[in-house]
Amino acid sequence: MVDSETLTPLHESNQEIEVSVVIPCLNEAQSVGICVKKARNTLKRLGICGEVVVADNGSTDASAAIAECEGARIVHQPVRGYGSAYLAGIGAAQGKYIIMGDADDTYDFSNLEPFITPLRDGFDFVIGSRFQGNIHPGAMSWSHRYVGNPILSGILNLFFGAGISDSHCGMRSFTRDAFERMKLQTLGMEFASEMVMRAIKGRLKVLEIPIDYYPRKGESKLNSFRDAWRHLRFMLLYSPTYLFLIPGTLLFLLGLLCTFLLLPGPVKIGGHAYDVHVMTVTSLLTLLGYQILHVGIYAKTYALRCGFEERDRFISGLYQIFNLERGLVVGGILFLFGFAMDARIAYQWVQSGFGPLDQIRPAILASVFMVLGVQTFFSAFFLSLLGIETQNSSSLSSHRKIDP
Repeated sequence: MVDSETLTPLHESNQEIEVSVVIPCLNEAQSVGICVKKARNTLKRLGICGEVVVADNGSTDASAAIAECEGARIVHQPVRGYGSAYLAGIGAAQGKYIIMGDADDTYDFSNLEPFITPLRDGFDFVIGSRFQGNIHPGAMSWSHRYVGNPILSGILNLFFGAGISDSHCGMRSFTRDAFERMKLQTLGMEFASEMVMRAIKGRLKVLEIPIDYYPRKGESKLNSFRDAWRHLRFMLLYSPTYLFLIPGTLLFLLGLLCTFLLLPGPVKIGGHAYDVHVMTVTSLLTLLGYQILHVGIYAKTYALRCGFEERDRFISGLYQIFNLERGLVVGGILFLFGFAMDARIAYQWVQSGFGPLDQIRPAILASVFMVLGVQTFFSAFFLSLLGIETQNSSSLSSHRKIDP
C-alpha cells in the first residue's frame, strides 16, 4: 500500500513539465517501485515540476502495476529491446529535460540534481561515469569492470573522439531538443552506444559526471558476449572509415608498392629471395584493398542517405570531382592499359614461335590493372546511383534546419 503523499501529483494539469524521468522495465517487480518512489520523492524535494514514465517492455510479472501504484505513468511497448523501450518512453515523455535510468535500482534516483543543473546551464547531454564515481561491492563483475567496458569505451573514444570514461553507463540526461537532433533508431542494447556516438557527431555539449553504482535487485537481463558484440558491431558499422577506408587504403597501397618492387625481378631481404609467388600474393592484396576501399565509400554514402550522418567532407569532396563519365573513363584507361600489356606479351610469344616465355611478372601486373579497371568501371555506375540518392536527400534536407 502506498501513502497518499507519495501519490500527490508532481505538477498541475496546466503546468509545463520540466523534467521527465524515463525508466525502461522488463520483469523488475522487485525494484521498479523503489526506483519510481525515489525519483518522485526527489523531484518533489527539489520543487521540480516533473513526471516519472515507466516504459514497460512486456513484463509478465506485476512490474507495471507496482510502478503505476507508486505514481508512474505507464507506457506499454510490446516490441522487445532496450532501445525500443526507451524510444517509446522518451517519445511519450512531456518534459523539457529527460533523465533515463534502469529499473533495477543500480542507479540512485535520489540524486537527480547533478543531471538537471548542467542542462539548465546550457549542456545538451549529461552522462554518468561509474568509474569516476563509486562502484559498490558486487555491483559490477570484474570482466565488465576491467575488460568489457574499458575496451568498448576505448574503441568508441578512438573512433569518435568522445573522451568519455564510461560510455555504457545507463544513467543519463539530455534536453528534448538534443534528443530530437540525435535521431536515435536502434532498438537493442546498442542504443546506449548510438546515443553517445550521435551526441558526439552532432556536436552536442556533453558533460560526464561521477555517480554511484549499486548491486542490482533481481535477475540480470544482460548477455555479456552478445551485448558486447552488438555494441562493437554497431560502432564498426557506424564508422566505415575505420572498418573499410583505412584498412582498404593500407592494403591497396602496400600491395601495389610490393607488386611494383617485385616487377623487375626477385628481391632479397635477410638472405631470403622473394619472387613471383610473393608477387601473386601482393597483387591479390592490391585488389582486395581496392575492393574494401570501394565498399567504404559505398558505406559512407549510404550512411548519409539514411541519415546516420549529416555531412562528411570526404564524401562531399568525392562527389564534387566524381561523376559517372569520369569513372567510366578511368576504369576504361586502367583496363586498356592492362590489356595492352597482355597484348604485348602475346605478341612477344608469337614472335618467339610460341616457345617458352618469361613474362610472368608483367602478366601479373597486367591482370591487376585489368581487374582494377573493371572494378572502377562498374563501381562508377553504383556510386552514381548512390550519388543521385544523396543529392536528392540533400536537396530535401536543405528545406529543414540541421544544427551543426
